[in-house]
Amino acid sequence: MAQGLFTVGFTVAEIVSIQARAKQMLLEGKTLMSWGESGSTATKEFPMTVRETLEECAHALRTLDPQTYRPPRRVCQSSIGFLPK
Repeated sequence: MAQGLFTVGFTVAEIVSIQARAKQMLLEGKTLMSWGESGSTATKEFPMTVRETLEECAHALRTLDPQTYRPPRRVCQSSIGFLPK
């Protein structure tokens, strides 16, 4: 669940740039870094996962520019016909 981390101090352009970079990393499979040296190995995970980054970007864009990035509207309709007593 998004926490609104990018809603303060970031412009819409910066958030779109972060979102594009996160998508690029996801497509390239770069979500973890691991390396080895002299028989030892290490793995580094990025501060935010790609999923968390994309969720934060989407939340921030909806908050900062709701006209452009509003969530899809859900329309529901129901009706109850005549109910005899």
